[in-house]
Amino acid sequence: MNKTGDRFRTALMSVAAASLALSLSGCGSLDTTAPSAARAQAAEASTTQARFGTVDCRHAKCVALTFDAGPSEHSTELLDILKEKQVPATFFLLGKRHIEKYPELVKRMADEGHEVASHTWDHKILTKLTPAEIREELERPNREIERLTGQRPTLMRPPQGRTDDRVHEICEELGMAEVLWSVTAKDYTTNDSALIRKRVLNQVSRDGIILLHDIYDGTVPAVPGIIDALKARGYVFVTVPQLLAPGKAEPGKVYR
Repeated sequence: MNKTGDRFRTALMSVAAASLALSLSGCGSLDTTAPSAARAQAAEASTTQARFGTVDCRHAKCVALTFDAGPSEHSTELLDILKEKQVPATFFLLGKRHIEKYPELVKRMADEGHEVASHTWDHKILTKLTPAEIREELERPNREIERLTGQRPTLMRPPQGRTDDRVHEICEELGMAEVLWSVTAKDYTTNDSALIRKRVLNQVSRDGIILLHDIYDGTVPAVPGIIDALKARGYVFVTVPQLLAPGKAEPGKVYR
């Protein structure tokens, strides 16, 4: 296993029973907005143009593939798969040891029509940081992504899904919305690609936001089967912004 994946796997497994369980179960008091609610709240209808075509998720059965903690040594293979199958994704990228190591992959993600977003600079738990530290964790990857792609991210995913009112306030100041997830393969617990695929397919429903990590050895090999099976069920793949359209992700709000 690669060192980056090993490090993240160990860290995530150690908190799975606590913070991840809370954020994924919906048992906490976190106020989140569903994609369908974002669409319904839109002031006026519009269509969302993407390189992969026009999709209106008010009528289509949409689902969003999202990948955390890259780019990594597996990202080239993943991008090849997505290009072949004409599937857009949303990438929540890490700065340290990732964006700075694979800048050409960040450019490719943007060039091929994927949404490039932030997963902070160094995967620090934002709720444990000072306001100045939170800003640094968010602003630093934004600067690098904008330098590489010409577009400043408007979406971020907090590490381990842990957020609070202070994080919301700073995100609003920085013009960013937070995006959690409704489907997780818990791919940090296994390299079994068949199991990762099964976990995703067992959980997906319309407007699902699927959380995967392209830093782990078993994840990317599971992606073709996930895509094929969901297409067979009538799902259409979109980026997170497309999933919310004609609504838009509002800074300071949390979407799941």
